[in-house]
Amino acid sequence: MPWHARLQLDYRLESARTVARFQHSGPLRILQSLYPEGDAVCHNVLVHPPGGLVGGDTLEISVEAATGSHALLTTPGATRFYRSTGEAALQHTRIRVQQNARVEWLPLEAICHSGCRAENRLQLDLAPGAELLGWDVTALGLPAAGQPFNHGDFVQHIGMPGVWLDRGRLAAGDTVLLDSPLGLAGQRCLASIFFCAGTPLERTRRQHALDCAREVLQAHPLVNKAGATSPNNQVVVARVLAPLVEPAMQLLRQVWSAWRRELWQMRAATPRIWST
Repeated sequence: MPWHARLQLDYRLESARTVARFQHSGPLRILQSLYPEGDAVCHNVLVHPPGGLVGGDTLEISVEAATGSHALLTTPGATRFYRSTGEAALQHTRIRVQQNARVEWLPLEAICHSGCRAENRLQLDLAPGAELLGWDVTALGLPAAGQPFNHGDFVQHIGMPGVWLDRGRLAAGDTVLLDSPLGLAGQRCLASIFFCAGTPLERTRRQHALDCAREVLQAHPLVNKAGATSPNNQVVVARVLAPLVEPAMQLLRQVWSAWRRELWQMRAATPRIWST
């Protein structure tokens, strides 16, 4: 029987402390709130005990950050989309960030196992003055374990309505997309990190975000498969292709650290779960 799980997370600033409250149904919840940076920033780990999605499963995650709050969310491991012979699996995340609030959406990678039929959808809604720093990492199969992505399809959707849409369908049979130099060129991990603002960024601040991302890319072994751009004055994006997840994730963490320092004047407080 398919799982249908929901999690509603609400962040509020109460006496200079960001406090998380949540409601859930099904196997989806958060661990204890942590404050490694002090009261202003609340760190949470989202947990899905079954460990993956099969055909017909739906995970719905809704996050709302109230005015002045700052939330950082991550996961303890990869989100796995397993083989399906029928319905598609869906993970749908909605993040609303109110005025002068900040959210960091930093889940570990999504792994598309061969035979999956799935969609990973992220919807962003930012009020004026709100900002979000997030990333998305997709791995096609497990090539290092001899488990290639040779059957199935996966839809990746990141959208900020009226501002930015990044959507693509990755079909195992589409060799032009997966293997040609005009597509993924045989790489099986695609990753992006993005900084989004509810108010147009000043030109100087946007250029600084691009410059520091490009500085990180230039110093990394994946420099020839990476780039940074700004599709409009509310979004800055850095992208990378890699054969495996680990080098791509390493690069994204370096850009995240640089953007935190440049855009928010904050050092990178690495979530403890990443080192366990």
